[in-house]
Amino acid sequence: MTRSTGRPYLAIPGPSVLPDQVLQAMQRPSPDIYQGELVDMVPGLIADLKAIARTSHQLAIYISNGHGAWEAALSNVLAPGDRVLVLATGLFAQGWAEVARGVGAQVEILDFGRDSAIDPARLARALEADAAHRIKAVMAVHVDTSTSVRSDIAALRQAIDGVGHPALLLVDCIASLACDRFEMDAWGVDVMVAGSQKGLMTPAGLGFVFFNDRADRARGRCPTSSYWDWRSRAAPEAFYQYFGGTAPTHHLFALRQALAMIKDEGLENTWARHGLLARSYWAAVEAWGQTGPLRLNVADPAQRSHAVTTLLLEPPQARDLRAWLSAHTGVTLGIGLGMDSPDDPQADGVFRIGHMGHLNAQMVFGVIGAIEAAFQALSIPHGSGALEAAAKVIAQKVIAQPGRA
Repeated sequence: MTRSTGRPYLAIPGPSVLPDQVLQAMQRPSPDIYQGELVDMVPGLIADLKAIARTSHQLAIYISNGHGAWEAALSNVLAPGDRVLVLATGLFAQGWAEVARGVGAQVEILDFGRDSAIDPARLARALEADAAHRIKAVMAVHVDTSTSVRSDIAALRQAIDGVGHPALLLVDCIASLACDRFEMDAWGVDVMVAGSQKGLMTPAGLGFVFFNDRADRARGRCPTSSYWDWRSRAAPEAFYQYFGGTAPTHHLFALRQALAMIKDEGLENTWARHGLLARSYWAAVEAWGQTGPLRLNVADPAQRSHAVTTLLLEPPQARDLRAWLSAHTGVTLGIGLGMDSPDDPQADGVFRIGHMGHLNAQMVFGVIGAIEAAFQALSIPHGSGALEAAAKVIAQKVIAQPGRA
């Protein structure tokens, strides 16, 4: 007898669950890419993406994953030999640093470990030491998907401005966009990168680079390729220039539906929902952790992502837990990435729960119940009352905001 027959649930931190409405939006013949519905809808789609990023500046769309968006952003603001300062809180900042090296940048890394946010004071000291202003850009990940650490981006801008340094601020919001509060213009971010497959509830394959005028001025001295050049994409003379060629037609129909869903809910409500559901997971983990080895990777709730939670067990308990859940319940949890060692990409003592995008309370309860069953089946010590603790959080009164992005 199997216990996993039925609809599986992908509780990994991206790609996230696709809403039925998004899947249905893609079930259509290929459209005309020269005129008609597809061409007409893209300006509104771009406007809605800017509203979610909280920016009035420019946006370039790439047919790529997040790694492509990383390279696109760097290719437009860095010339070979430029120095960048990377603020690392996990594997993905380290990965972005490797892409910077690939475009010819000289990379300096400030590593803040794997369980705490970026320290703005340490950033300020590093920039003060750069009296010649050789550092052209500061690169940070808002939410590192490997560690679930969330950093205070507004504080980074304050640190840069506080020492009078001219470096651009580049931020990766691939895991956080439409999940954790992000305010590009208000927080002074010059370039932001994101992807379609997480909070935006769209299949993987679209990369987004938002940039302001200050970043665009740096573009003039950078020898980027015609494909990565963001200027034609942000202000195209012809429709195909939005995408560097043939439009990603069905991804755009999917994204149009996903953005409509976010707009209907209201961005403030979307952020609030992610916060509430994240706290319900944390409450369950704290109940389990009263007896046994399970613990949250990030101790300070203010530094935890609302999109993903990284959890620690004794090796190889996390590996066994993931395997049992997949085989017996239809729930798939995220693997550990770079937590035990930079050379260990699938740490046996680490797992991650993705709670981003298309998510509600009953989905959270289902994952908590499945993990509870796995603990019992595998004889992993744990405390009681996890579902009750999560339910208490969910039962809190939430004040609704107007339904607008």
